[in-house]
Amino acid sequence: MERGVTPGRKRLFVIDGSKALRKAIGEVYGATNPVQRCQAHRLRNVIGYLPKEMQGQVAAVLRAAWKLDPKEGLARLRTQIEWLERSCPKAAASLREGLEETVTISRLGLSPMLRKCLTTTNIIESSLSGVEGRTGRVTRWRSGEMALRWAAAAALETEKNLRKIMGHEHLWMLKAVLDEGQSLSDQSQLPVDNGRVAA
Repeated sequence: MERGVTPGRKRLFVIDGSKALRKAIGEVYGATNPVQRCQAHRLRNVIGYLPKEMQGQVAAVLRAAWKLDPKEGLARLRTQIEWLERSCPKAAASLREGLEETVTISRLGLSPMLRKCLTTTNIIESSLSGVEGRTGRVTRWRSGEMALRWAAAAALETEKNLRKIMGHEHLWMLKAVLDEGQSLSDQSQLPVDNGRVAA
């Protein structure tokens, strides 16, 4: 909120599996905002509980189910949960937690490229990994200020390699979905320009 992501308009939140973050979104921004759980995180969490010989098959099932119509995809995922219950209950529990929110993007009716991009937190994580790659070998920090300067410099260098998100030309569709039911004054808060959406 301090950075300008204030309540009062509908937003799409794409998050990892943090229960505290999910709870905060509901409490601060309201229950009407669509929340997409990161499919990449969910996939890694689920297969992390599986023996190696099962990982490839289960990963393929999850990826395929997430590409389907939401209703059919959820049915396939629930069948997979039932199957996992018998052999790997922890994997089944991991997949079940927040299951409905792993298909939020599919329900919004967006373009396939935009759907692919917005089903994971990779957009932010690629930026963070760029900073980590440029600062990871530094083992001695003289002060907190030095660490902040290096982080800022690394972020600026990483920015030079950033590209527009896949499907950016269809962001107007996301804006239209989020603007449904809002007043015209509210709609002006989320301008779409050149493939970027103001937060």
